[in-house]
Amino acid sequence: MGKPIRVLQVLGTTDLGGAESRTMDLYRNVDRGRVQFDFAVHTSQKGYFDEEIESLGGYIYRLPKFRMYNGGSYRRAWKAFFAGHPGYACVHGHMTSTAGLYLPIAKAAGVPLTVAHARSAGVDRGPKGVATRLLRMGLAERADFCLAASALAGEAVFGKKAWERGRVRVVPNAITAQKYGYRPAVRKEMRKRLGLENALVLGHVGRFHPCKNHPFLMEIFAEVQKHRPDSHLLLLGEGAAMEQVQRQAQEAGLSGRVHFLGNRGDVYDYYQAMDCFVFPSFYEGFPGTVLEAQAAGLPCIVSDSVTREAGVTGLAEFAPLEEGAAVWAKRVLAAAGRPRFGRVEEICEKGYDTGTQAAVMQRFYETGEWG
Repeated sequence: MGKPIRVLQVLGTTDLGGAESRTMDLYRNVDRGRVQFDFAVHTSQKGYFDEEIESLGGYIYRLPKFRMYNGGSYRRAWKAFFAGHPGYACVHGHMTSTAGLYLPIAKAAGVPLTVAHARSAGVDRGPKGVATRLLRMGLAERADFCLAASALAGEAVFGKKAWERGRVRVVPNAITAQKYGYRPAVRKEMRKRLGLENALVLGHVGRFHPCKNHPFLMEIFAEVQKHRPDSHLLLLGEGAAMEQVQRQAQEAGLSGRVHFLGNRGDVYDYYQAMDCFVFPSFYEGFPGTVLEAQAAGLPCIVSDSVTREAGVTGLAEFAPLEEGAAVWAKRVLAAAGRPRFGRVEEICEKGYDTGTQAAVMQRFYETGEWG
């Protein structure tokens, strides 16, 4: 057998995050004797997945972070990269904010297949969001293929015309479903370890970023506390907005009830301990965490700003943010009492398992053809 083809995955970091975790799930499941991944990231900091990437045979390359004032040096850095690293079969860009810059450079350097992958259906507020929208203009014409985690993400990133012309293909945001299946013994063990054997346990998994709407989540939990003083909230993730949420918990007198658990590689065990998953985001592409929670059999109360495609099973209930925290709390309390059983088989049957998706993506990387 000859050498495997190499695919360059372009990300912001290799830390725990939606795009990063889904790409790593794919990496673990492709035949690495035929398709090997390398990673181009926009940070000098070591990432959570770095050691695993290197153990699987991948290389990590570091590019400068794009700023509006360094467009010229950013392009030069990419040109120098491809000049020094020829032979890639594909460049798969998950950073769509600057994909319109680096994908044409990859194409000009002889890369046969360039891909832009939309994973979010919104942008940051303020000047940064305006800049992102400007940079994405015309992106659908600057990539060979446009992939999206959902129809909502596809239209938001590539534009309505590109979506209507069929330029965008939706790729299920697959997970390794079996890993998240409901396990009563692990649930009992985790609740004991956390000291929450007899508590009502709510949970959320996601980075501390304004789009995740943690302040509203805290308001919901404060309302739940009025009805169930034995309730606790598990928050998994990290991010710049974490200190603000910690202050909010302290000011509301909830410090002993809200557990900031950071990034966890064993997040699948924490889902077991929860009774309800609460996800009030302002926007998402396709939240893999909601899929993971459903695999674990958790009822999920999800913002109706999130694509309905995330409701792969009947466990996801979509609610308007405008209902307010008190109504959301009632929904959470009603959902938390429902019988619990996993939905792994249903998720796999609907094509959201990584094993199925890996076979599709491997063929795509090898042939440059979709379907």
